[in-house]
Amino acid sequence: MDAANLAMKSSSSSFFSKTPCLFSSPKPISRGPSSVYTLPSTFRPLVKCIQAPFLPSPLNPDSKKPLNSPFTCSAVTSFPSQSHPNAHSDAASSSSAKLKLLISEFQSLVEPIDRVKRLMHYASLLPSMDGSVKTTENRVPGCTAQVWLHVSLDEEGKMRVLVDSDSELTKGFCACLVWLLDGAVPDEVLALKTEDLNALNAVGLNRKGSASRVNTWHNVLVSMQKRTRAVVAERDGKPRSELFPSLVVTADGIQPKGSYAEAQARFLFPDESRVQELVNALKEKKIGVVAHFYMDPEVQGVLTAAQKFWPHIHISDSLVMADSAVNMAKSGCQFITVLGVDFMSENVRAILDQAGFPEVGVYRMSDEHIGCSLAEAASSPSYMDYLTTASVSSPSLHVVYINTSLETKAYSHELVPTITCTSSNVVQTILQAFAEVPDLKVWYGPDTYMGSNIMELFSQMSVMTDEEISEIHPLHNRMSIKSLLPRLHYFQDGTCIVHHLFGHEVVGKINEMYSDAFLTAHFEVPGEMFSLAMEAKKRGMGVVGSTQNILDFIKQRVQEALDRNVDDHLQFVLGTESGMITSIVATVRKLLCSADPSSGGAKVSVEIVFPVSSESVTRTSLDQTFGEMRDSLKVNVIPGVASGEGCSLHGGCASCPYMKMNSLSSLLRVCHSLPHNKAELSAYEAGRFSLLTPKGKQIADIGCEPILHMRHFQATKRLPEQLINQILQPCDNGQSSSHN
Repeated sequence: MDAANLAMKSSSSSFFSKTPCLFSSPKPISRGPSSVYTLPSTFRPLVKCIQAPFLPSPLNPDSKKPLNSPFTCSAVTSFPSQSHPNAHSDAASSSSAKLKLLISEFQSLVEPIDRVKRLMHYASLLPSMDGSVKTTENRVPGCTAQVWLHVSLDEEGKMRVLVDSDSELTKGFCACLVWLLDGAVPDEVLALKTEDLNALNAVGLNRKGSASRVNTWHNVLVSMQKRTRAVVAERDGKPRSELFPSLVVTADGIQPKGSYAEAQARFLFPDESRVQELVNALKEKKIGVVAHFYMDPEVQGVLTAAQKFWPHIHISDSLVMADSAVNMAKSGCQFITVLGVDFMSENVRAILDQAGFPEVGVYRMSDEHIGCSLAEAASSPSYMDYLTTASVSSPSLHVVYINTSLETKAYSHELVPTITCTSSNVVQTILQAFAEVPDLKVWYGPDTYMGSNIMELFSQMSVMTDEEISEIHPLHNRMSIKSLLPRLHYFQDGTCIVHHLFGHEVVGKINEMYSDAFLTAHFEVPGEMFSLAMEAKKRGMGVVGSTQNILDFIKQRVQEALDRNVDDHLQFVLGTESGMITSIVATVRKLLCSADPSSGGAKVSVEIVFPVSSESVTRTSLDQTFGEMRDSLKVNVIPGVASGEGCSLHGGCASCPYMKMNSLSSLLRVCHSLPHNKAELSAYEAGRFSLLTPKGKQIADIGCEPILHMRHFQATKRLPEQLINQILQPCDNGQSSSHN
């Protein structure tokens, strides 16, 4: 009997009958996840493609394949011998054995068009999924095409997998995964790694323009594994882990889930009278406001609303804050208020002076020191010892994180030629430096996690192809990356207390419950979170970088969902300080509300997940004092860290206590006191450095030089000639105040 005419009714595990190249699409008895497709037992072991003439198969010289067939059946396509009825089932009974067969089959297809034809053929064999199962909840995130996945356990404890897609080529990819894993035990599904599929990509399926198709292998697998863990836990009666708090954003509004999210959401829609009070003061006094993304949610809510009425309000990462202050001064602002930690106001003050605006006043938001664990690590004796070691190892370059004090930058630059960096340009800065200066040694600091992550990234690059490496930096290849690894050093004792919270407990929960979500991570997070986000990044499901990189990534993915014009739910894990939520919500809502509701467009929702404990909130002193009277007094619950309440080193509140010293009341006090009561604000003013460096130079001048070196690099993609001269002639370092 011709295999193409066989009528099948089998569990979807048998629709390939243990080899992927078989017969035309089966006809199910019923539709939906309970549909069964079985072959008569006589034909179960294997079915041969009945096409002639034949040639030997690349996989098995004893088997045959059709000479002129559009589909070459290379994966063991002959009937087992009469004397060995179980020969094939023994050879390919496990998913790992099946994977080897699949890899061999695709490797035998030299021409890309043959691989496409094979995938299209497999797509025709994949049973259709009932429309009732094609729900938003069953969508596989991260695939350009729509992919639906349903996973269950049968009575024998084996996985049953149904997959469907609106793209035939994507269905072909999915069909291969179903053949590998449907009918497998849960441990087999969980043991398969995305990199195990790389051999399939290496035979031409990852050519330019098809990256999204290759990602389908990985994203469907990750979703299968997440759902496998869930159904196994349900079978074993294990309680479901508590979800992280989150905010669900739609065009209609915001839904908080969990007390932490409720506290964050409370300030997203601020009191209009407070907004107007601030706007009036800013306009009357010509005051500009620069604030960091990590600001208190109450302050950010008011500032975001006030932006509509006063253009000189800017919320960004630390680098752009100083640039924005200069633009505000050029537009006529007489004062700049800085909502951040002290090194940020120092940088704003110094850059304004360098830009020719010494008369513009710069004000902090507290009369107390607003510290930063990273900035303080770079001011420690151990960091100076680290740089002293670098100074006697020539040629050396110190790459210092922008989140350090001006004094640190000045002292460092006189010890070792120094250039600042941000989390978004640190990789390019280091690679460019190695490319321009032979035998260079690079000393990065002070963030230990970022340094470790950079080293891990370069280690990964050392096993990439030259073509892949050139896409990251055109002047490098595998040999150059391997040669620079021993010459890259990073400080071993500096961490951000916020990003330190993203440790193994948080990562474990993300792996268990959010592995198929979009993962975002700041470059400062511990290595476990970094590796997780990097793996997601390879699948198009993650980003590692600066706060602005994270915001841009979320914006891009939401816009792509809107462009597809299908109902969708996007879930993002926020792997950085929770203060970013205000800017994220504002950006996402602007995109969602831009869609024309009268056009009948699709409904897209965006969920921002906080990888923190729902109980990670710090109560006000009134709350602590009055206890049960809190509800009657209506005392707010403020997200954040104060003396560590509600936080742990392996998964706490992800909220910076220093940033929360920038309160709305402080901002209003400064604004109302200017310009006539400046004497009352002396402790708030960001003063100029009058101290000298050990070589007798102004700290403000020498401290700005590494920043200007970075600006030159950003503009030209090359190190400034002055910096290269300082590297090659370190004895002259710090003696020149000219800038490129």
